[in-house]
Amino acid sequence: MEGFLACPFCSHKEEPGLNPPLCPRCGIPLRWEKESPNVSPLGLEGRGVWRYRPFLPDVEPVTLGEGGTPLLAAKLGEPLGVKVFWKLEFLNPTGSFKDRGAAVMVSVLRSLGAKRLADDSSGNAGAALAAYAAAAGLSARLFVPAYASGPKVRQIEAYGAELVRVPGPRPEAAMAARKACTEADFVYASHNLSPYFVAGLTTLAFEIAKDLGWRALDHVVVPVGGGGLFLGLFYGFSLLVRLGWVEKIPRLHVAQPEACAPIVLAWERGSAEPLEVEPKETVAEGTRIPRPERGREVLWALRAAGGAAVTVPEEEIRRAQKELAQEGLYVEPTAALAPAAIPKLLACGLLSPGQTVVVPLTGFGLKAS
Repeated sequence: MEGFLACPFCSHKEEPGLNPPLCPRCGIPLRWEKESPNVSPLGLEGRGVWRYRPFLPDVEPVTLGEGGTPLLAAKLGEPLGVKVFWKLEFLNPTGSFKDRGAAVMVSVLRSLGAKRLADDSSGNAGAALAAYAAAAGLSARLFVPAYASGPKVRQIEAYGAELVRVPGPRPEAAMAARKACTEADFVYASHNLSPYFVAGLTTLAFEIAKDLGWRALDHVVVPVGGGGLFLGLFYGFSLLVRLGWVEKIPRLHVAQPEACAPIVLAWERGSAEPLEVEPKETVAEGTRIPRPERGREVLWALRAAGGAAVTVPEEEIRRAQKELAQEGLYVEPTAALAPAAIPKLLACGLLSPGQTVVVPLTGFGLKAS
């Protein structure tokens, strides 16, 4: 397979493999890279994620039609004086943006000979992995924390994956998944660690730029739990700048719930590493990750992109969810987190009147219990 795995912080490189490796020097997850092909936007064919196949691992795609989601002008921006656009990622096949990463990750792992996949997830990533494993003819075992949403758990089971409920907080589910991969014949298809999953998420940056006519936009606001979506956008826009397809990387902003905000706390204190927190209950369950595996990488990219990190209280997340529904958009609470952060970013002077802001709406409302 063309391409290689590389550390974002040092010169370490290695060949692609099944289980997600860590840099032996820096101890952080590697990312997938390859030489940029000599293509133009006009030379791309098809739609969705695999329209950008020249920038992805060269494997036979496992696809359910992911990507190609609408970009919709938001009513929210009108009274605030900014041009807000929603990217309707909840319209992906399993109802979340995770399909982009799962499609590429499962395609690569199948090409490398994987037969059985395992991951830990609070819901959306587990559903995406279960669906794409089924489409690829692979078996999947998902380890979910006890608080996982009922609809998401049922969705995972509907795709035929084996479901393992793990008592305790989210990290316990991750430990159980890792243990299964060392004791049995499973590949750890971790959406938080896999370089191929992040590679799939870069396609969201390509689509946003295409939707806007390859014009530079000013800001993107992203809900962050593990940080894969944020990094996919950062690397995607960075590549577009190198190719000369857009003029600049937009300022990328992080939104986390007050109940669990390790990235925001580290950003506020000037730390290069995420600060471990004791997670509290939050309606934005997809971001309830107290120790994000790619936290150091997220903080580095956040500063490189000139972004900011803000927290949102529970009542404002719920309010934003209701306001989106009044626009005809029914999203889960985690997806309402970034829209809820826009007024705070404006109040802090980080957004200015007339600027363009894009917000991915990450998950469908029927997924929430």
